Amino acid sequence: MAHSYNDDLRLAHVLADNADNLSMDRFGAIDLQVDTKPDMTYVTESDEAVEAAIRRTLKSARTRDIVLGEENGEVEGTSGPGGRRWIIDPIDGTSNFVRGVPVWATLIALEEDGEIVAGCVSAPALGRRWWASKGTGAYTGKSLMASREIRVSQVSDLDSASVSYASLGGWDAIGKGDAFAALLRRCWRTRAYGDFWSYMLLAEGAVDIAAEPELKVWDMAALDIVVREAGGTFTSLAGQPGPWGDNALATNGRLHDSAMAYLGHFPDQGPPDQSWTDEPEPEPEPDNVRSFDFTREHVEDAP
Repeated sequence: MAHSYNDDLRLAHVLADNADNLSMDRFGAIDLQVDTKPDMTYVTESDEAVEAAIRRTLKSARTRDIVLGEENGEVEGTSGPGGRRWIIDPIDGTSNFVRGVPVWATLIALEEDGEIVAGCVSAPALGRRWWASKGTGAYTGKSLMASREIRVSQVSDLDSASVSYASLGGWDAIGKGDAFAALLRRCWRTRAYGDFWSYMLLAEGAVDIAAEPELKVWDMAALDIVVREAGGTFTSLAGQPGPWGDNALATNGRLHDSAMAYLGHFPDQGPPDQSWTDEPEPEPEPDNVRSFDFTREHVEDAP
């Protein structure tokens, strides 16, 4: 029988509840303390407080487990290295948090034997939460008892696809600025919903492709399990499954190869295939009407 992560998922919700209370208490505060880290990204008092609170709870509830957090690194549990590891991003979207934009979230994930097996994404300013565990599907709702299952879309061609991203910055730095721009031109609709939200909209079937050029494991771990359990595919731009690369490409699965054809080349692989620069010839549309399939895969009602 497959291992159940129900207890871990319930704990992740408890951690998220506490994190929401702390972060919302300071969201929009005029005296919010903001510092700049060496990599020139923001860190606030709320980032520190949320991570510290999560670590305290895990230290008593999961004493054997390792904890890796964005702000304070990795701390081994009583079992030493290996085994299970919680991966925490206390506030994903700190720049939004600082500016009063409600698109930010606490990301909580559990890794076991090199695989993300449970995750919770909580965005209290949006009033939204998403979660998943291995083999049980992906859900959104107010709580475990008040939820609905979510699935990715069935869009299967780029001409009908919606793409979401965080920003255009960073793509040139990894040598993919032109390729990313070409992908955006090819797709039907592009929006910069940004950060975690791009991937949660993908899991819900509202977006078909999400990608970012520069990320850390804590930015991706919780997103990975939600996308995969919703039926999607989550890899690095080099095609490595999961949140273990330096960047991310997530799709509904049907579009992964097509998107990878634009974004998956790296300079050490030799000269790129220039075919992506050629704009596709438009196929004739009857009566100038274009049809799209935006349906999600069918799912049963959540218990």
